[in-house]
Amino acid sequence: MSEVPGAFHDAEGRPADSAGQAWEGKSIPSHGFSGDTGEADATVLAAVEALHSDPTPEAEEALVAAVAAARWLVPVVAVATEVDESGVHAADTRSDMAAVTLTAPDGSRALPMFSSLASLAEWDPTARPVPVPASSAARAAITEECQVLVVDVASPRATVLRPSMLWALAQQRPWVPSHADAHVAAAVAAAVAAEDDVAGHRLEAGEPAGAGVLRVVLALRPGLGADEVGAVATRIGERIATDGETRARIDALTFSLEPAG
Repeated sequence: MSEVPGAFHDAEGRPADSAGQAWEGKSIPSHGFSGDTGEADATVLAAVEALHSDPTPEAEEALVAAVAAARWLVPVVAVATEVDESGVHAADTRSDMAAVTLTAPDGSRALPMFSSLASLAEWDPTARPVPVPASSAARAAITEECQVLVVDVASPRATVLRPSMLWALAQQRPWVPSHADAHVAAAVAAAVAAEDDVAGHRLEAGEPAGAGVLRVVLALRPGLGADEVGAVATRIGERIATDGETRARIDALTFSLEPAG
């Protein structure tokens, strides 16, 4: 067999890598995607379609469960780190690969992830796909100070996974709507218990649908003025916000009132 030009060998003359380490006995570790064809997970596509058709909390819960179990493609792109401007046209002389983040007009940031090679190519055919589990994508988003994940951003069915979903994926725990979350219920109950003017409360899904709003309905004793009512709600909201785990499970918070029974 003829020698491959530029081939490396170790001290014993065996084929080796560029560091002189023999290839013999080496294996490439598997990350669990060795049989991946680059196609989208059918369960994820069905869950996305169901959510867009009927954006209920139950549909959101099913989607996040499907996302957690699927493989995702996170794009990386070449970014110039050195540019030669000595000629007529500037030319990149050195570049690194970097993860992509998206920035909205309000300054919030998102990490895009794609269900398939086809959906990634629709967005940027030059991007390199990195297959990862959803938990890794979520942790990368948090590291990059992103507030949300965006699924298949160039697709007609582009879907935003809100902060509470992002944190659930990163922590590898099931996501449930905040009004049905036992941890949130306990935190709100503790925050309300300190208020003598609150006779009772309950949690509901707020409006608009799909925004992850938690509505806390307070039953207040009669005779409170507007300023007193506002102060009660403010104190309860501040107590809820002091717990980081609770904040991670609530996307937005609102209050409504009803007479004490």
